[in-house]
Amino acid sequence: QVQLVESGGGLVQLGGSLRLSCAASGSIVRIGTMGWFRQAPGKQRELVADITSDNNTNYADSVKGRFTISRDNAKNMVYLQMSSLEPEDTAVYYCNADVTYRSMMRHLRSNWWGQGTQVTVSS
Repeated sequence: QVQLVESGGGLVQLGGSLRLSCAASGSIVRIGTMGWFRQAPGKQRELVADITSDNNTNYADSVKGRFTISRDNAKNMVYLQMSSLEPEDTAVYYCNADVTYRSMMRHLRSNWWGQGTQVTVSS
């Protein structure tokens, strides 16, 4: 009923920048908090940043001052601008959203994940 599709990952050198995008589509009524998580090999998935529907933001300490999350409510999109990238930022980045959607003439609410996009920072 809802799909999240990330784009913008890739290979970048130490100190470089990347911008991730995530597009939500489907039978969407409204989207609450949207966020970015990441998972490095052998590690647990962790929150990178999230943003509420009225643009209140929250960041992991490790990315404060380097990453910026934003959203476009009209387009159902969320972005993650990443700067001053470090090898420790290498991970699969996942988009997440709290979505109310239409299903069988009802409104349901659930948490959705994208398929992930790889970010690799080389030193």
